Amino acid sequence: MRILFVGAGAVGGYFGGRLLEKGVDVTFLVRERRKQELEKYGLVIHSIHGDAVLAPRLLVAGESAEPFDLVVFSNKAYHLDGAIADAKPYVGEATMILPLLNGMAHMEALWKAFGRENVLGGLCFIETTLNERGEIIQTSPAHEMRFGEWPAGRTERVKALESLFAGANARFRLSEQIAADMWNKYLFIATMSGVTTLFRAPIGPIRSGEYGSVIISRLLGEIKMIMQAHGAPLTEEMAERQRVQLEQIAPTMKSSMQRDMEKGLPIEADHLQGYLLELAKQYDIHAPMLETVYHNLKIYEAGRTANER
Repeated sequence: MRILFVGAGAVGGYFGGRLLEKGVDVTFLVRERRKQELEKYGLVIHSIHGDAVLAPRLLVAGESAEPFDLVVFSNKAYHLDGAIADAKPYVGEATMILPLLNGMAHMEALWKAFGRENVLGGLCFIETTLNERGEIIQTSPAHEMRFGEWPAGRTERVKALESLFAGANARFRLSEQIAADMWNKYLFIATMSGVTTLFRAPIGPIRSGEYGSVIISRLLGEIKMIMQAHGAPLTEEMAERQRVQLEQIAPTMKSSMQRDMEKGLPIEADHLQGYLLELAKQYDIHAPMLETVYHNLKIYEAGRTANER
């Protein structure tokens, strides 16, 4: 089975690298600059689970290649339109599409581009970043990629993926309720990224303040209400588990959105918090905490745009 990872960044490079390390036929669709970087240094992973230096097969958009069996989208949401356009020539009638993006807004775009029947559900749990040489730095215990038929179920094609991924140095898990898993993670990541970017701090100092836990709970509650109004398969028990996790995760933990802001990079404000506020308007739900979070993110984006002029 031939796999194409769209992007070789902190997420795609890590999981694609772990499969490549196992001997799976993996190719990375990259920009010319990233290609030169990878050809010079290799795909380098520094991880508490073991380091690796790999020589990946690379593809630049427009180059000729036969359709792949699986295309994995590991890009940021603000690059999705371009990523879809770049990947389309390498997608055949039976190609499976596996997105690892945060949130849910990307699913409609992928269904429209590739057909609903070809798009799986997917997500990942990992804390990674790239250093100045483009090397992947992974420092936390979690390194899980989860996939499954949308919205639920177990078929021969995903069981084939499960067998292919088995034995790689990361956790590749087949889920029979991937839609619920994705909404569950969306609740966590929208809350986590919301508070850490609002206060420009890791989760620990936010929690330890007098009002920290109350603020976290209010934001999570608003997001949960919006998701449930939209019909998301999100139970009260699931939401409570996410609240407890936010209280228990390492105090030094930052969201990837916060790390991107610290580097002056683009962020996924519209894809994550903005999409939820669109749903809130649709269902006439007032979400003052979420509005505050989103307003803060848009101020950052406006300032970043002004600095680029």
